[in-house]
Amino acid sequence: MNITTFPEPQTYAQASSDPRWNKAIKEEWDALEDNKTWEIVDLPAGKTTIGSKWVYKTKFRSDGDIERLKARVVAKGYTQVHGVDFWDTFSLVAKQNSVKLLIKLAAAKHWHLHQMDVSNAFLNGFLDEEIYMELPPRLNQLPEYKGKVCKLQKSLYGMKQASRQWFVRLTDVLLKLGFKQSYSDYSVFSYSSGKDHLFLVIYVDDMILASSNMDLIQQVKQWLHKEFKVKDLEEFKYFLGPEIQRSEKGISLNQRKLCLEMLANASYLNNKPAKTPLSMKTVLSAEDGVPLDDGDEYRHLLGQLQYLTTTRPDIAFPVQQLSQFQSNPASTHLHALHRVLRYLKGSLGQGLWFSSTSDLTIRGYSDTDWATCPDTRRSVTGYCTFLGISLITWKSKKQTIVSRSSSEAEYRALPQLCCEVQWMKGLMEFFHVSHPQPIPLYWDNQSAIYTAKNPVFHE
Repeated sequence: MNITTFPEPQTYAQASSDPRWNKAIKEEWDALEDNKTWEIVDLPAGKTTIGSKWVYKTKFRSDGDIERLKARVVAKGYTQVHGVDFWDTFSLVAKQNSVKLLIKLAAAKHWHLHQMDVSNAFLNGFLDEEIYMELPPRLNQLPEYKGKVCKLQKSLYGMKQASRQWFVRLTDVLLKLGFKQSYSDYSVFSYSSGKDHLFLVIYVDDMILASSNMDLIQQVKQWLHKEFKVKDLEEFKYFLGPEIQRSEKGISLNQRKLCLEMLANASYLNNKPAKTPLSMKTVLSAEDGVPLDDGDEYRHLLGQLQYLTTTRPDIAFPVQQLSQFQSNPASTHLHALHRVLRYLKGSLGQGLWFSSTSDLTIRGYSDTDWATCPDTRRSVTGYCTFLGISLITWKSKKQTIVSRSSSEAEYRALPQLCCEVQWMKGLMEFFHVSHPQPIPLYWDNQSAIYTAKNPVFHE
């Protein structure tokens, strides 16, 4: 089924009139009641409420078929007041680089990779604040609840602190079960049983489990099922956009589905492909072109491109360049963005390849242009790291200050690369994969090399 032929309802009335969405609504409602998310009370004097609504989302498989329909009661968190309805909101999620490193190690070590999804994950977080919410559609239609409100006992989707409270609850459960938390990435956990190890990566309510022992994976699944309502998705095939395909030779990642969605939404499916994402002669400036009347389209497409760089290092530099003009995009910037879309049109299936036969030696490469930004005269740092022959991390980022020479610009890029390979080595040790040999770093500026090798003179 084409993903554009199944529209999602915009109101509760539309959803409740469709038997398929009615089933999804009932599943969500049963989960809310079983979880004792709220109690119905009169609003105390001096207290205010936050709003609520239903949202609907169609989940598709990688081939475009419908996987399931999801309906959720969501709190209107934008009406919450800091210091009254919430305090801290920051919540950790796994780094995409941690996921890629784990996939590479799983390919090389022939680990089993499984995936789990926690149903109604945010409903498991306990609230520290006293919060009242308006009755959602369905309850507010019942006469016995007229004038009543919901006193929330647990967090709800849409609340500012919901993801934080869920992560706190999940972390407490895992530590009590005997898991250890990584210092390199606090969303990565490990569990050891004799000589066998299991590694767990968390991204909100999605979990990746990796281990050489299948029985250990099943045991941990049973533990989590006792604590939460989890859905066992079995083998690792689709995670946060990237599609995963595995064979004896290795594991591949690509975001072909996201590319097709972007091109379809931008009406670029029939456009002529471009061979490169950006012309070598293109130099973007804030003063070029005519400012766009509405920059929402530019920002929307750019946000999707930023997420696409998860598996597409070939567009990292163009996306970095285009991201500088989000506040006030002009016609030249939009034209350059459309060229990136045309490039994607001709390279839909490109992605990452993690070989199962290469070694596990870390290597890092760094390069920098010098003062190429016409607006600030700052340089752009670019680096990438490999594990064996597999590309793991990369970055293209403008430096924070102006360098007075190309050697200075190159030398400033080296500490970032050094930090990246040190982080990789630390996370590999957490995965019980040793890397005793020195890590080679490569760059092409002789002055920067001599400066780095000189232990005395650092002017």
